Amino acid sequence: MKLIILIPALNEAESIAKTIKSIPQKITGVDEIVSLVINDGSADATAEIAKKNGAQVFSHIKNKGVGAAFHSGIEWALENHADMLVSIDADGQFDPKDIEKIIAPILENQADMVVGNRFAKGKPENMSGLKYWGNKKMNRLVSSLAGEKFEDVSSGFRAYNQKALLNINLLGKFTYTQEVFLDLSMKGLNIVQIPVDVKYFKERKSRVAGNIVKYAFRTSWIIFRTIRDYKPLKFFGLLGLGIFVFGLFFDGFLLGHYILAAKFSPYISIGFIGAYLNSIGLGIMFLGLIADMFDRVRQNQEKILYYLKAGSYRE
Repeated sequence: MKLIILIPALNEAESIAKTIKSIPQKITGVDEIVSLVINDGSADATAEIAKKNGAQVFSHIKNKGVGAAFHSGIEWALENHADMLVSIDADGQFDPKDIEKIIAPILENQADMVVGNRFAKGKPENMSGLKYWGNKKMNRLVSSLAGEKFEDVSSGFRAYNQKALLNINLLGKFTYTQEVFLDLSMKGLNIVQIPVDVKYFKERKSRVAGNIVKYAFRTSWIIFRTIRDYKPLKFFGLLGLGIFVFGLFFDGFLLGHYILAAKFSPYISIGFIGAYLNSIGLGIMFLGLIADMFDRVRQNQEKILYYLKAGSYRE
């Protein structure tokens, strides 16, 4: 059983050595543990320090984002025949000793993905109230879309078995955390949550969620695209139905006026607006039917890609 510890890092020269040294060297049920640092275009000595402390290092020439770093980590892990992968932050927020706890459900064949839940005990110390509120709202949104209750969809401390790694197909480069939940849950993989402790440092600003408005917009866009691709009939159907129903209000107003006044003027333009909205709504609903047919093609392509990757990486 080979375990890869994935550590995405951007300018983490001050903390990377401590994080690598804290990773357990022996875990029951694991034969080999490899630390992999994805150096995401760091301008400091992150890569050199990581190598000196025994980690494998894969470097991006320029900063591409934590989502792209996660992509690179998955590819490297599969190419090197990993059975499991654990992602953990480079800044020391999470305790590497919890790695053994977070992979236990996978070793016991009870989970395909395990998430370190930061919020099992409520708001972590030193986490801003605004960021905690934003996380709770995002948890609720992703849970409603996935049809499962998740308490921490943004945690970077996670474990994946090989089946999950082969199934992950993501588009977002900015981040990956919420998209993975939707991608794997919609494919029927088993996701388990484990309570973990987390440290927040008052002086440190998050590189992913430093700007709450920008972070919310970009993650929402990733979620929007995921739902559009995975549930096209529901997505376009509800959108089209909403526009069609909105048009009915204009239709109803004109009809009511005609019943009372026996003429359409001076509100005939209202009828044209209603008819226009009705036609747009019907068009979008029809588009949903077309997209639903293509969704079957996507599902077959996902299965084909899974088996192609499985065969390729196992050679």
